[in-house]
Amino acid sequence: MFRSALAALSACTLLGGCAALGALGQAAEPQDAFQIQAPAEGPVARAPRAEDLIVEIPAASGAIDTDRILIRPQATQVQYLSDARWIEPAPLMIQSALVEGLERSGGFRFVGRKPLGASGDVALVSNLVDFHAAIAPDTPGATVAVRLAVRLVREEDAAVISSRTFAAGATAPDTSTPALVDAYDRATSRVIGEAVSWVLNQRGR
Repeated sequence: MFRSALAALSACTLLGGCAALGALGQAAEPQDAFQIQAPAEGPVARAPRAEDLIVEIPAASGAIDTDRILIRPQATQVQYLSDARWIEPAPLMIQSALVEGLERSGGFRFVGRKPLGASGDVALVSNLVDFHAAIAPDTPGATVAVRLAVRLVREEDAAVISSRTFAAGATAPDTSTPALVDAYDRATSRVIGEAVSWVLNQRGR
């Protein structure tokens, strides 16, 4: 189990309610901003390799591709926290965490969002399928679900080398903003850590 560093950029407040999808909500009021990063103690490569790895921005649905913190009171309903947001849209935040974790692993000559030259050697292409907190019926808490489908692609001919889906969940004891963000952090930390380990194994690290 890996644990990431959770950076809160301002003081946390309790969950006062959710703003429905498309509604203005509390847009005019200041919002706390949160960032989920790579695990502080992530996987480390056995040996480096002279290879460049490009991490592309994960694809995501419109509900996830936002800096707002997604809540699902039921399977077909989408809402967002009114008092908090991510520091950047969720796919960009996940991309940053993957780059950080893979770079820290020491398994590659270069890890980045864009190649240093015309192209890299391999690319990590992904789809952020789930990134939400589901409100548990008849309970005070919620369950965060994070699911990331990834593919390693050879840059020279776009051939898929390997693929896998990583998923994790974490329970929040209540629906306060600190509890929900902490659950997001724990679930995402596990997914990022497992994805980094998998990439290293696939490339013989």
